[in-house]
This record gives sequence, structure tokens and C-alpha cells, in this order.
Amino acid sequence: MFPTERPRRLRRTPAIRELVRETSLAPSDFIYPLFVRDGRGERRPVASMPGVFQFSPDTVLEEVDRAVARGIKSVLLFGIPAYKDARGSAALDPEGPVPAAVRRIKDRHPELVVMCDLCLCDYTDHGHCGLVTPAGEIDNDSSIDQLAQAAVVFAEAGADVIAPSDMMDGRVGAIRRRLDQNGRVGTLVMSYAAKYASSFYGPFREAAESAPAFGDRRSYQMDPGNAREALREVRLDVEEGADIVMVKPALPYLDVLRRVRDAVDLPVAAYQVSGEYSMIKAAAQRGWLSEPAVVLETLYAIRRAGADLILTYFAVDAAAWLDQA
Repeated sequence: MFPTERPRRLRRTPAIRELVRETSLAPSDFIYPLFVRDGRGERRPVASMPGVFQFSPDTVLEEVDRAVARGIKSVLLFGIPAYKDARGSAALDPEGPVPAAVRRIKDRHPELVVMCDLCLCDYTDHGHCGLVTPAGEIDNDSSIDQLAQAAVVFAEAGADVIAPSDMMDGRVGAIRRRLDQNGRVGTLVMSYAAKYASSFYGPFREAAESAPAFGDRRSYQMDPGNAREALREVRLDVEEGADIVMVKPALPYLDVLRRVRDAVDLPVAAYQVSGEYSMIKAAAQRGWLSEPAVVLETLYAIRRAGADLILTYFAVDAAAWLDQA
């Protein structure tokens, strides 16, 4: 006797499979991270991230045009300033690479959601995400004041979303208050709420030129062995006024992503980080796997685990592959 129920019937043709698919992906689900450096006419390849570049504010427009043409609705900007100091002063420069790029992008694509990553690691000469005391420790409260000032600079340039990634305690509340005090009540805060001290960030540090000059970031980024702590971090950021919360990295922390999704009713983002990108690129270049198939499979996994939004360097290519699927 054969069983009455035959699930294979629902997998018989591509049209049926698409009709009953439980988890969907669309270009509008993706946030495209872009690296912007000072200068003009710049388009520098990142060696450890094939296909990723550092752009200047003028050349980034061509890449944004390409993303918009593929249906991408949001970009996230990282800044690489011409000068760095111990306080990350360049983050407060209204003529810096990120504010300059924001103004150009919003002028050409006013409907695009422009997000600005907010962290001091790109701007400090020591490469840490906060200000450092003479004893070599992170000064939490001074750091969040500097971050809040930078948030206003980005918002006044036209950013729709400020995305603090520093993992300082209390920074979401400080940023929210400073934005409101400066008339930027409508600017959203997307918090890197559960950001782990991950080994998957190596290629990013080349792209953003942000490797720490000494020590590591384990005193402020989360221990990879902890999951309950992530929920505490998320809860605190929600209480302080975050509009969107994020889990970073994505694939190694799908269990955390699921728990965060179940714990909050805000939009949840997940970041498919540089190491995830570079591993897939390297294996595909060697012919060990199919890049389009593996990328889409990983993105479905991130969505299935609970992400509403996915930050991925594959955003533009993935949008094209979805059209061909």
C-alpha cells in the first residue's frame, strides 16, 4: 500500500514549486553595502572580495544606478576618510566621503533608502570602534557622544537610516536623543544589536581599512558562544528606540536570528558578512560550486530563519539570478 499523502506532487514542476514556496526572496529584501572613500574618480578593487570596490562619491553613483536598475531599494554606506586620528574626527566632517555620497545619491535617487553605517573604526588611527583611554581601554561614554554627533552629520546630509555598529552600551538611546534634538525625528536607527566578535570579518577590514592597530574587539563585540546575551542586547536597543535590529554575521548565527525574530516585533535584519561572501567567491572561482545556486540557497536560509532584510554584497547579482530562476 502506498501512503495517501504524496508530498512529491507539490514538487513536480517549476511552476508548482514556485506556487507553493513557503519562503520568498525579492530584490527589495536586500541592502547593498558600499565602500566610499575620499577623492574623485576612484574605483579601487578589494583583493579579498572579488567584485567589491572602494568608490569615491562621484563613482559610487554608477554602482548605485546598477543596483537600482535591478530593483534594489536600499544601500548601506561605509566611509574611508583621507585622514584618521585618535578621536575619529573625520566622522564629524560634513564634507567627508559618506555625507558627500549621501547627497549625490539622494539627489539622483530620492526614493532610494540610504543607510549610513556608524562606527569609529573606519575613522580612528587605532582602528577600534570607540575612543581609547591612555590605559588602552574603550571609553564607552565618550565614544557614544562622538557617535551621536556623527549621526547628526549623516542625517543632515540626507541619510534615511543611521546604523550604529560599534556595540557601545547605550549608544542607540544617545543617537536617538541627539537626532530628535536636531529635528531629525524621522531618521531611523537600525541597530547592529547582536554583533559577534567573528572571524568572518577579515575581508571587510581590508575593504574599510579598519583593522585594529592593537588588541581585538572582544571586549565590546559579543562572544560567539552566547545566544541569550543576544536577546538581552536586542531588548536594550529596542527599549532605547531602535527601529530595526540586526544580527551579524548571518549564516553562523541563524539560531540567534530565529530567536531574535521570535522575541521582537520590529523588522529584523541579518548581515551576510565579508567572510561569507569571500568563501563563496573563492570556491566558485575554483569551480567547486555554482555561485548563483549557493548564493540563493544561503539567502533563502537567512530569510527562512527570520530575516526581513538581508545585507549582502551579492545584492545586485542575486537580484539578477532571481530573475533567471
